[in-house]
Parts: sequence; C-alpha cells; structure tokens
Amino acid sequence: MDAQGRGRADNIDPADQWVLNPDTGEYELRLTPSAPQSSVPGPRRPSSGGAGGGGGNATGRRAGAPGGPSAPGRQQSREAAPDRTVPGPRRRRGAPPPQEPLPGRRGRRPEKKKSRTKKVLMWTGGTMAFVLVGVGTAGYLILKHLEGNISTTDVGDAAKNGFSKDEAFNILIIGTDKRTGKGNEGYGDKGSVGHADTNILLHVSKDRTNATALSIPRDLIVDVPDCPTIQPDGSTKVIPGTDNVRFNTSLGQDGRDAGCTMRTVKAVTGIAPDHFMMADFNAVKTLTSAVGGVEVCLKHAVDDPDSHLKLSAGSHKVEGEQALAFVRTRHSFGNQGDLDRIKVQQQFLGSLMRKMSSSDTLTNPAKLYDLADAATKALTVDQGIKKVNTLKDIALELKKVPPKNITFLTVPVLDNPADGKVHKTVIVDPNKAPQVFDTIGSDVSFTEVKKKQQQAKDAEADRLKGSQSAASDVRVRILNGGAPPGSASQTLTWLQNQQGVSKSENAGNAPAAVDKTTLEYAPDQADQARKLAALMGLPGSALKPGKSVTNSQGLPAMTLTLGKDFKGAGVSLTAPTKAPDVDGKSTADKVQCAS
Repeated sequence: MDAQGRGRADNIDPADQWVLNPDTGEYELRLTPSAPQSSVPGPRRPSSGGAGGGGGNATGRRAGAPGGPSAPGRQQSREAAPDRTVPGPRRRRGAPPPQEPLPGRRGRRPEKKKSRTKKVLMWTGGTMAFVLVGVGTAGYLILKHLEGNISTTDVGDAAKNGFSKDEAFNILIIGTDKRTGKGNEGYGDKGSVGHADTNILLHVSKDRTNATALSIPRDLIVDVPDCPTIQPDGSTKVIPGTDNVRFNTSLGQDGRDAGCTMRTVKAVTGIAPDHFMMADFNAVKTLTSAVGGVEVCLKHAVDDPDSHLKLSAGSHKVEGEQALAFVRTRHSFGNQGDLDRIKVQQQFLGSLMRKMSSSDTLTNPAKLYDLADAATKALTVDQGIKKVNTLKDIALELKKVPPKNITFLTVPVLDNPADGKVHKTVIVDPNKAPQVFDTIGSDVSFTEVKKKQQQAKDAEADRLKGSQSAASDVRVRILNGGAPPGSASQTLTWLQNQQGVSKSENAGNAPAAVDKTTLEYAPDQADQARKLAALMGLPGSALKPGKSVTNSQGLPAMTLTLGKDFKGAGVSLTAPTKAPDVDGKSTADKVQCAS
C-alpha cells in the first residue's frame, strides 16, 4: 500500500485534503474525515490539471485544491455562492443578541492557532540546504504519514543518538550505485552490492552562518578500518578492514553498511560524521520531476553514448532520466574522470537548491506534497534522525545558512603514483588536504561571514592576549572528557616533566563527554589560563571564563577537560583563523556551466 492509502479506508488523495479556510484565507491540511469541514462547500468544477510538479496526482482533484486552477476563486465561492441562502449562526434561547461591530472596524475574531500551511512552508524552507546532496531533501518532512516511507539502518555508535540545535553538525551524504528500480539498468556497475558512489560530507557551522559540502572521490585510495555491523538477528559482526582500496568499497563490500563509510571518513579526514543520509539513482529522477525540472548550463554540446545524455551548448531544463544522465556523465566533461564529474554534480546540486528554495516551490502545497513523497521514498537514514521532529529540526537549522555562504569543495588529491601512466585512482594530497580538514573541523568558514560573527571570534582571540604567569604557578586539574583512554595521564606527565607545570593533577573522567577541549578558570586565573593555552596550543575558543575548583591540596585550580578533538599531549589545538584557497571552490548561489 502506498503512502496515500496507508491506514485510510477511503483512500483519499492527500492533495485533496488541502482546503482553503474562508476565515483565514489560508490553505489548511485536513488529515482525517472528522476534521472540521466547511458547512458550505464550493461548487465542483472539472479539473484541468495540477500545478507544476503535481503530475498525475492533480487529475480529479476538487476545485480549489492547492495548485489547482480554481484555487484563487475558492474563497469567494464559499463565502457568497450564487443562488444559495446561507443561514446565520443559531443563538441559544435567552441569550442576548449579538452586538454589531463599531462602524469602520471588523469584529474581533477568536485567537487562532498558527496555520498548518504556515508550518509546511516554514519546514520546507530547510529544503534548500538538503538539496546540497540531492538526496537529503526529506529532512524537512512535513507530513506525519510520510515517515513510513523512510528506511533506516542501525549503525551503532558510528552515529549519534540524536541531534543538537546548539552545535555544529556533520552529515555524510551517500549516493549508491546499486541498480534498484525500473529503468536503472544502464547505470552503475552491473551486480553492484551498492558501493559509495557519490559522497559528500556536509558541515554546518555552530553559528549557522556558513556550511561546507566536501565531496570525497569514490576512487580515493584509503584504508578502511574494522567495522562493527549490526546483523538482522541483532548480533554484531566485525568486518575486517582493508588497506589501499578505493573509498567506494567502504559501503557494500563484504557486507559493510553506511556506518563503515562513516568510520572511513573519520579515518581519512579526522572529522566524525554525526549522521548519514543515503539514496540510490531513483532520488535524482524523482526529486527533479517533483520540482518540475532543474536548470543546467553547458559550455559545449554533449552527446555521450555511455550515459545517453544529448544536449546542445547553453541552458537546459532537465528532469527524470535526463537529470540522472546529466549527473552520471563523465566521459564528456574535463578529463573524462570522476573528479570532473564531481564538479558537474556540484553545479547541478547548486541549481537544484536554488530551484527548491524558490517561491514557485515553497508556495505550492501540491508541489510540496509531491516533493515530500518523492524524497522520503528515496531516503535511508540512521536511527538517530529517523523521527519526523528530528528531521524537521535539522531542516530549520539548515535553512538559516545563506546560499552565498554554502561552499562546495573536493578533497585535494594527487594522482596515485602506484597506477603508473594510466591514472585510475587518486590519493590524499598530504600538503593541501590537512588544511582543508582542519578548517572544517575547526568550524571556520570558506566564505566571508558577517562582521558580528567575526567580532565574536576576535573576542575569543583576545582571551589569549595579556600577561602570563610562570609555568610553576599554574594550578590545573585534568579531566578526560572524550579523548582517547589515558589522555589525562599522558598530558599530566607531559606538563610536569617537560613543561614545568608541577601543580597539575589527574582528576579522572569528566561527568560527560564533550566535543571540544576546554579550560575553565576564574577571573583572577586569567594569566595562568593564558600560560597553559600557550604551552598546549589551545585556541581562544577553548578558554572559558567561569569559576575555579578546589584541588587535592584545597587550593583554587583551573579545570582542563580534554574533549574528542584532543590530538595528544603537546599537539596544538589552535584552529586556523582563515580558510585556505582551494582549487575548484564554488558557492551555492552562483550559476555555473559544466565544461
């Protein structure tokens, strides 16, 4: 049974449940037969087709359904239908007659709850960020009954249990090459178990001023770590890792799930994805059709026998099979390799994002339903974000990021010397890639952000300025708050034996794990904090003015909590203040042509 008929005996088309409320002048979603209906229905009119993106679902809709041709006149027909006598409201016996409103003023209406349509439009505003990946648009999930469309995979501790609206977050977007669904026989590898064909690590900043979409080439040579996977019977099987293999084998190969791909991303970049979203070829086809096509631009004509893409130079609108052929084409662009195809995909996703954030999409309830239905059916996520409210929260946070500050990048790579003259694979560029990884991991934007945010960063940097006490005067208690086991002990030994911080002590584990290393201190300990920060390479953001604690000698001391970002005793945690220049960088607000 499809989403429209699930759990409903009358099998009503959900598009028909959008009705215009004559009191508010707004569309409202009536999900159940018992929902309040108007006592004066408007006249039925023959349907002439739905709004763009509605497709066949629009046929046979009631007059006035969102997106239908008679929608603008629905309110008039309900308020003053010709040849009808509409009785006024009944009054209880003995009740005083209603008072007329004062001349020139309308009577006060009862306070009404926020329209569900407003909620729909609010949630779908987050769509523009999910389209960065072409598969994650279901994150705004507007209808509860669509939740059943989404598939989930339990990846254990590779993903977080939930989502925090107050922190930066990373979502790994995976597009598989598995041939599922009718019409996909010509794409991907025949018999593929579903490898990680397209991979984008989406980082959204803590202050929501910027986001970075980092593409990871499928042919990148990596070491895939050991991967615990949860089996159908609930048991856990550890799939052994493999060295010097293509990145795309981190999924599907030997029974690996998306959690294995997440662990591989962390091993390669040092950045831990919080969640994943995955889809197959059908996502591009269904989503582009749902929005009525996506504009693409070509610098030269393309006639590719492999992907069957045939387009002239210039601008075109593609959807369905043609859209999939566009993003799958590689032999007609650049050096005919995967890296050039990634650039084309990034350009396509930027265009799709602009299309889905346009008023034409966001103000058409019928199109929004088609989009939600298509997106949810195409999506697989981890257990931590499978709930509709969680997906809605993610969408609303993504909506805050301006398109001009959404940057598309590709991991800096070099040709793999092991390939010889025929370059089939690539390796991480040891000189350029670490700077990119550190910039993303440190939550630094690749675009210019507002002065207000820059001022906040400057204020953090100012905490490092000023006098510093002697190392022997620094009193600090060290807690392990998510760093590798033994980190507090190792740091204590390093501080005492190599840095002269003799008044330091190991205080064990912190009450809870934290992502970032912090140093909390009282106002009169600022000079000690600056000294310890200088010794350890702590950024200004790690210094947290607060209060002191009592150490084992009963004296006031600072609290150093080693977070998940801790890299080892003596290894600096100072974040870059400016992102490096990266070849091929682009932003989501710019129109670009594939070449």
